[in-house]
Amino acid sequence: MDNSIKNQYMDLAPMDLSEEDVLKAMKDIPGYLDITPGDFKEIYSFAYRHAVERQIHSTRAQDAMTEEVVFVNRTTPLKDVAEILNRHDISGVPVVDDENKVVGVISEKDFLFNMGAKETRTFMGVVAHCLKNKGCVAISMQKQKAQDIMSSPAVTVSENTLVSEIAGIFTEKKINRTPVTDRNDILIGIVTRTDIVKSYCSSG
Repeated sequence: MDNSIKNQYMDLAPMDLSEEDVLKAMKDIPGYLDITPGDFKEIYSFAYRHAVERQIHSTRAQDAMTEEVVFVNRTTPLKDVAEILNRHDISGVPVVDDENKVVGVISEKDFLFNMGAKETRTFMGVVAHCLKNKGCVAISMQKQKAQDIMSSPAVTVSENTLVSEIAGIFTEKKINRTPVTDRNDILIGIVTRTDIVKSYCSSG
């Protein structure tokens, strides 16, 4: 899975350890064990790693996802999308059609890429472009809608997708969130990198 997510979780508060975790940890330590505080600390360290691995490979999207999803319609004006992102302090949202089926995702990167500065996807790159050309590159987007700049098709997962798989998808696709859909592609939740780390901590 994504090592950055795994490392964040390893730095969080300890979780409850199962007997299996402890037994596996003891097997990882070579030689005869004469238990001392130092030995126990070492056992705990190994056991904690096993517990993390167990959680990583058992937690599913339905356990980690946020069910109250902020989303927009494919015909939502971009000025309204920008306001929604700003109001909720988020960097991206799913885009749905009239049947609530996910048809794309729109994020800050999509705005940046379509603001006349296609060679960059950073805020400062857009600022530099504005200053160089003496004008606001967002003006051309005033009459556009979400469907005009969204990333489509959206990368989605089902509620039974393992979180370890989702972390891998984040790394492979270079994304930070993925909508969760049912068998009919209806939006039922969303999973972000932060959701993954929080789910591991709370499920311990």
